[in-house]
Amino acid sequence: MTTVTAKAPKAIAAETRLLAAMAYGEASTADDADEIYALASVLKRQRDARGYATMAAFAAGEPSFSFVVGDGNKRYQKFKKASDADVRADAGMNTAIAAAENALANGPDKSNGAWFWDGADIKSNYKKHFKVRQGIRFTDAAHNIYDINESSKLVIKYKITKKKVNGKVQEHKEELYRYDHVYESTAAYGGTIFWQQAPDYLKFTRAKEYK
Repeated sequence: MTTVTAKAPKAIAAETRLLAAMAYGEASTADDADEIYALASVLKRQRDARGYATMAAFAAGEPSFSFVVGDGNKRYQKFKKASDADVRADAGMNTAIAAAENALANGPDKSNGAWFWDGADIKSNYKKHFKVRQGIRFTDAAHNIYDINESSKLVIKYKITKKKVNGKVQEHKEELYRYDHVYESTAAYGGTIFWQQAPDYLKFTRAKEYK
């Protein structure tokens, strides 16, 4: 009689594990699959755009992008301390692994091209929130999961030329462009709103879409 020995599950790769831990840490406690998948895609896209070859290098080089790595986030710490078996046995963490694998393989992007995200702090810290102060727009009412107001910050760029007419200097002011918000929503799941920068802002300021 031949005894068949079950194969041990394949070890989770370090790159996958770190990306999964970051996405899991950033996600709400709802363990919403779409939310975790979207976060993983944004993190991987940011890693690539900023020129890092690995998530470890990205986390070390951009500590202010995903605070969960260094701020004592309980979900991130839970994931980091968990064994592979524990990760596989936990629905939320196992979803994060699948989300990380999807992002690393450039699979479907639930964030719809987002570069940034916000959680509940955009409501609790609304008046002082950086994105709110720069101007936010919801491209779909369903994205406004915290029931907050859109905001505006009008910026107008002028070209001023001067010339002498009859010995007097005359000034001509010509408007080159204007925009009134920087961030536009792309999706929202669980407790997270996803954003990208507005096309007019990027066009006129020539800003980098990932910063």
